[in-house]
Amino acid sequence: MKEIERLREEIDRIDEEILKLLTERARIAKRIGEIKKERGLEVHVPERERAIFEKVLKMNREKFGEEFPSEALIHIYREIISACLSLEKPLKIAYLGPKATFTHQAALEFFGFSAQYIPCTTIRDVFMEVDSQRSDYGVVPVENTIEGVVNYTLDMFLESDLKISGEVVIPISLHLLSTAESLEEVRKVYSHKVAIGQCRTWLEKNLPNAQIIETESTAKACEIALEEEGAGAIASEVASYTYHLNILARNIQESSDNYTRFLGISKRDMKPTGKDKTSLIFAVRDEPGALYKALEAFYRKGVNLTKIESRPSRRRAWDYVFFIDLEGHKEDGHVKEALEELERRTLMVKILGSYPRAIFSE
Repeated sequence: MKEIERLREEIDRIDEEILKLLTERARIAKRIGEIKKERGLEVHVPERERAIFEKVLKMNREKFGEEFPSEALIHIYREIISACLSLEKPLKIAYLGPKATFTHQAALEFFGFSAQYIPCTTIRDVFMEVDSQRSDYGVVPVENTIEGVVNYTLDMFLESDLKISGEVVIPISLHLLSTAESLEEVRKVYSHKVAIGQCRTWLEKNLPNAQIIETESTAKACEIALEEEGAGAIASEVASYTYHLNILARNIQESSDNYTRFLGISKRDMKPTGKDKTSLIFAVRDEPGALYKALEAFYRKGVNLTKIESRPSRRRAWDYVFFIDLEGHKEDGHVKEALEELERRTLMVKILGSYPRAIFSE
C-alpha cells in the first residue's frame, strides 16, 4: 500500500506539471492569435496542425517506444489544439446534421470539442453556410466502403467553388442504445434504414421478436428511444453520451470493414505538408480513347491515382465528368506537370483542393 501511495503522489505531481504546461501553451497560443489578427493572417492553419501531429507521433515512436497509444495521443492533441484555438478565435463548423450522427462525430474528430458546431439539414446547406462565410468550415460525407460514393457531395463540387481542406476516415461502429438495462426489455428497435440493413443479422439472432422501425436518421431514433419505454436505437457511440443512453450491445454491424470518409470544405487553399492528396474534376472530348489519353498524363509523370468516379455532367444526356483523387499536392513538381498535361488533353479541369491526408489512412 505504501508503494501505491507513493506512485499516486508521483501521478499527482505529474498531473500538476501537465496542467502547468497546458496553461503555458494556451497563453502562448493566445498571444499568437493576437499577432495574427494584427497582421491580418489566418487564425486556423491545418497544415501546422498536421506538422504537430507528425512530430508528436515521431517523438512517441522514436523516443518513448509508443508506450502511450498513438491513436489516443492524436485525440489528446486534437483537443489541446482545439482548446487553444478557441482562445484565439472559436471556429464555426457546419456539418450534415442532426447532432450525434457520424458526420457530427467526424466533425468532432476534425476540429475537437472546443469548436462551435452548426447542424445543417442537407449537404447543400453545408456548402451554403461555408460559401456565405457564416461558417469557417463544413464537414460532409463523400464515400463509404460498403455503400460507395455520396453522389450529392460530388455533384455539389460541380456547382461550388469551395475547396477541400482536409479529410477524416472513421469506422462505422453501430451499437444498440436504450434507457433499458438489458436486451430482454427491448421490444422495438428504431434507426435509419441503412443502419438497420447493416445490423439485420444481429437483430434476427438476438432480438427476433422486436419490431424494427425505420426513422429519418439515427439521431431521431435516439430521441424516440429516450422517451419510449422498451425502445432501442441503433446508432453511434457519440449518440450514446449525447442522448444519455445505455449501450446494450456494441459493434452489431455485419461488416468490420465499414468506414466512411468525410471531407472538410472551406474557401482556402492548403499549403503542402509532404503527405497530401489532391482531388479534381475533369471532362473529356466525346471521341475514342479520350479517357485513356487523359489518364495517361498521370502515368507518364508517375502520379498515383487512388480513386476515380464518373458522374453525369448535367449538360446533356450521356455526358460525364470524372472525379479523381491522387497522391501529392498540386504544387509538387511531378503533380504540377501531370495536371498541366491533363489540361492540354481534356475539355475542362477543376482542382477541388490539395490537402493533408487523413493521418491514419497511410
